[in-house]
Amino acid sequence: MDIVLAALQSGIASLASYLAAHVLLCLVPAFFIAGALSALVPQQSIVRFLGPAAPKWVAYPAAAGAGSLLAVCSCTVQPLFAGIYSKGAGLGPAITFMFFAPAANILALSYTGVALGADFAIARLVLSLVFGIGIGMIMALIFHRSDTVRLDNTAAFEGGEGLSRHTLIFLGALIVLLLGGTLKLDFLTTPLLSVELPWATAVAIQNSLNALLPIDLIKGDEGLSVQGVILIGMLGLIALAAWRGLGKVDDGFTRLTFASLGLIAATLIFAALGIVTNDTGLVVTLSGRTLVVAAMLISLWSLSRRFEAWDIQQWLWETWRFVKMIFPLLIVGVFVVGVIRMFIHPEWVQAIAGSNSVLANMVGVMFGVFMYFPTLVEVPIAKMFLSLGMHPGPLIAYLMADPELSLQSILITSAIIGKLKAWTYVGLVAVFSTLAGLTYGAWTDGTSISTVALGFVAFIAVLFGALHYMDKRQHAAHAL
Repeated sequence: MDIVLAALQSGIASLASYLAAHVLLCLVPAFFIAGALSALVPQQSIVRFLGPAAPKWVAYPAAAGAGSLLAVCSCTVQPLFAGIYSKGAGLGPAITFMFFAPAANILALSYTGVALGADFAIARLVLSLVFGIGIGMIMALIFHRSDTVRLDNTAAFEGGEGLSRHTLIFLGALIVLLLGGTLKLDFLTTPLLSVELPWATAVAIQNSLNALLPIDLIKGDEGLSVQGVILIGMLGLIALAAWRGLGKVDDGFTRLTFASLGLIAATLIFAALGIVTNDTGLVVTLSGRTLVVAAMLISLWSLSRRFEAWDIQQWLWETWRFVKMIFPLLIVGVFVVGVIRMFIHPEWVQAIAGSNSVLANMVGVMFGVFMYFPTLVEVPIAKMFLSLGMHPGPLIAYLMADPELSLQSILITSAIIGKLKAWTYVGLVAVFSTLAGLTYGAWTDGTSISTVALGFVAFIAVLFGALHYMDKRQHAAHAL
């Protein structure tokens, strides 16, 4: 019974710190960005550059850019991949899209930056971009002949409605809201005004929270503050109001819709405040982050009034759809991570993946394949293993492989493009994920950034040079 209670306490501690610290200023704006991209950005403006007629220097970056706009996992991306593939996207750009969307979308990157640090987020972005394009180009070259036959009877993505300037400004304001709430810059974190609020009970409440959910940085337990408890309560109120206020918004605006949005705005501003307990009560600190969050919320309210009512309804409904699809899985996943962490000994992780060896990176990749987690749940899993002693190199290898590959997604991909192409893709992802881990791990082990960059650039130059040479040979043979 003691073991069960300890495991439950560990799960609750993980979940409480997650809800109070990582969700609000990171995921809430990102969900609204994903909803806006889905509802307000015309489909043709994203996919029209992926066709075979588009130059490679346009098609592959466009595929990665389109993938970055979608908060999806390796299973959810499958119907999107099937759609663009069947309608005329080349195999290479379509593969790049399928790789990049789950690995480096805006939700994944923002959450990685908050939970693991900006270094991991930047490494994940750069490595996913370069290797995603490389995998796509390799697939296009290997299967050039069969893809040419397929594309002879399909139309390229061209024309279509463009993206309006107002929508771009609106998306920009949402992105500034996310960055303003998460970046750790001096002008955002510097206190501007502090106010002491006498509340003797706050000290007793904080002491009780510390006893119930103690802080243990080695295990990743961040504890729970009085502010965190209030934020969790506000999240509960948002859920109650949004269930119908946002979930039924496609039928029209209601009082619950405005109540949901008001609660969300108030919660974000409250989360942007610094609130700590002292001997007499609470100290509330207003910083540059608070001002930026409040200013962006006001700007978004003003900008939204220039859209048609139906556009705003679709934006809110798509946002709620993402929340319903992803957030419950995150809650379950984070709780399970906390429970599992109770039974994992740091020396096990250190022995298997505590160094930046080829074997350790391969172990990180294999774990990502066979212990698949829904989108974003791989981040708290990664944080747990980092705290238990996993080397950053194998950790990056895991973060590259886990969102890409699962047994169910491999089967779906096989049905779309065939078994040979699907397993070739799986092998390429495994190899490139291992290389990504070795590269990042070498830098964290002390290899100078110039040496790592030189080796990385040399590898990329050789890779793309070989691909270019093979492409020219194929075109010459095809012309004959």
